[in-house]
Amino acid sequence: MPADSSPLRIVLLGAGRVATQLGPALWRAGHQILGVWSRTAGSAAALAAQIPGAQALDSAGLRELPAADIYILAVPDAAVAAVLAAVALPPGALAAHTAGALPLGVFEAYPQLRGGVFYPLQTFSPGRSVDWAGVPLCVEATAAADEALLVVLARSLSKSVLVVATPQRQALHVAAVFASNFTNHLLGISDALARQAQVPFALLTPLVRETVEKALHHPPFTVQTGPAVRHDNATLDFHRAALAAHPRWLALYKELTDSIQAQSGPPPPNNEELPPL
Repeated sequence: MPADSSPLRIVLLGAGRVATQLGPALWRAGHQILGVWSRTAGSAAALAAQIPGAQALDSAGLRELPAADIYILAVPDAAVAAVLAAVALPPGALAAHTAGALPLGVFEAYPQLRGGVFYPLQTFSPGRSVDWAGVPLCVEATAAADEALLVVLARSLSKSVLVVATPQRQALHVAAVFASNFTNHLLGISDALARQAQVPFALLTPLVRETVEKALHHPPFTVQTGPAVRHDNATLDFHRAALAAHPRWLALYKELTDSIQAQSGPPPPNNEELPPL
């Protein structure tokens, strides 16, 4: 196994949002990207062109992969099984997927392989670069030696590396969906409502930043504000009426209000000591 300071030879299977950021980052960290494959040949070629020494692999190349230390499957969760079935990984190869919700057990159907997980806990979007030094990397493997190798790889990119078993990683993935995907969706609704009222969404920027900062420095439930936690029924009724033209958003508003009130319990007498917004 290569020492901590030795570059690793890597084949990247996938050329989507994760792979597009991960491949160049691994090369900048000193590793050798031998090849890039994608279900879309043009995507593989475009990514390989960004990584010195990388070769774009076509479908035929899946049956004759270069010998590597690690084969990283940076494809959607639902595609991992299909890729494993299609690719001719060398017997004894270490293959690691990058999915948050997919169990390590996906490799059990391939006993000739050494299975692993290399999960970056981050959101990836085209046109936005990621500072890998701050991205938590969760690794897992069926064998201790492989786990150690994945830790070496992860530490070459990030200062935050954790060995996380499948059940904890899957729970973390659910939490991440609430923290990122659902939060972004709610901000999208806020943006749409602001546009509808012909006011700049940017007016909400200080509020959003303060909300996130508080949540990062205190248990979030303890710093909940707003009409729901106050049981301010007059304001809640006004908001429901204002959302009548958007039934789905109204349903979300009602569900989130119920969740906040169930979590926070009844208000103090006369609504004392409750925050205004």
